[in-house]
Amino acid sequence: MPVRITKVDVWAAPLEDQPGGLARVLEALAGAGSRLECCIARRQPDQPGSGVAFVTPVRGARAEEAARGAGMSPAADVATLRVQGPDAPGIGARLTRAVQRAGVNMRGLSAAVLGGQFVAYFGFDSDADADRAAGAMRGVQTAAGSTAKARRTTTKPAKRTNRTKRSKRGW
Repeated sequence: MPVRITKVDVWAAPLEDQPGGLARVLEALAGAGSRLECCIARRQPDQPGSGVAFVTPVRGARAEEAARGAGMSPAADVATLRVQGPDAPGIGARLTRAVQRAGVNMRGLSAAVLGGQFVAYFGFDSDADADRAAGAMRGVQTAAGSTAKARRTTTKPAKRTNRTKRSKRGW
């Protein structure tokens, strides 16, 4: 599977920093049939008693209405790229170094690996920064000579004979 880089719309909501603050927002979206791919929630240290949640995607009129009803709105000040592909040692370092070489400052990054694939959400201050970062990341070597533009990759998931051993692959 080649590395895919796509722009995504992110929605944000303020949260009360108490049990159930995030559940209230997620239940509203679930009730509208939303299928979220990413949710990031955190406290706001500079605002005691409050937090913030970011979700993507919010698709369709029904989901958007539910999101707005739960206090969410499009996060217009965060341009976000979703980057997904085969996991390989150092891929995170190569992607973030490409962004740095393009002269772009990241606003935030969240990433995870599951089943030999990584998915990362890169946040930027503007669409122009996200576009420059995407262009820079497209030239990154993902593994064994393939680039982010490639249609196919030559990497194969590592065989694990002992489930308790820690993987040597990694973001």
